Amino acid sequence: MKLAGFVIAALLLVPFAHADGGPVNMVFTGVNGANDGQYYVSPYIGTMNDQTVVLFCDDIKNEVTFGQQWQANVTNLGTAISTSNFTNTRYGGVSTSAVYGNPTTAYSEVSWLTTQFASHTNDFVSLQYAMWDIMNPGSEPTGYGDVQMWLNQAQLNFGSIDPSKFEIVTNTGNLQLTGQVQEFIVQTPEPGVLALLICGLLALAVRLNRGRLTA
Repeated sequence: MKLAGFVIAALLLVPFAHADGGPVNMVFTGVNGANDGQYYVSPYIGTMNDQTVVLFCDDIKNEVTFGQQWQANVTNLGTAISTSNFTNTRYGGVSTSAVYGNPTTAYSEVSWLTTQFASHTNDFVSLQYAMWDIMNPGSEPTGYGDVQMWLNQAQLNFGSIDPSKFEIVTNTGNLQLTGQVQEFIVQTPEPGVLALLICGLLALAVRLNRGRLTA
């Protein structure tokens, strides 16, 4: 029982993917420090129902402030694509959005770009500008840095992602293009990584339990 209790308690600390729906409680807690002289750029840090999450912003038209709290709906990209339902997302739910007619491609391209931040830590600004430009064409200078290259790469590679591993976090209420809290993309935990973590926790629990028995 002690062993099982230890494992269960440890697993409660693992940030599992959130199911479609909401609302969830969001808090914006920090930035990585990279900026373009005017804006801090992704990735950001926040919490979702008190669990830490990494946030990637797809929304240049709105704002968020340090410590801000809000209620948000969570839309799994894979589910939205399979059901053709982007109602709870800003750019697939507001009819005046520039990508309203094809949110599947736009959100898939942006999601692919979020996967590039980890391996291109010196190009955060260009990656962020590309994300913003996909959702709001012309909002950022595509001639800056590697923006156009990333836009081209997103068009070529968005089909390689697993949409079910990405979630769109959008404020609740009557959605508007401006005057609300920024929208974010969250990558869900990799199943393989989660499985390894669980195995590690189990191994640690077994070791600690044996230690008590032989002490």
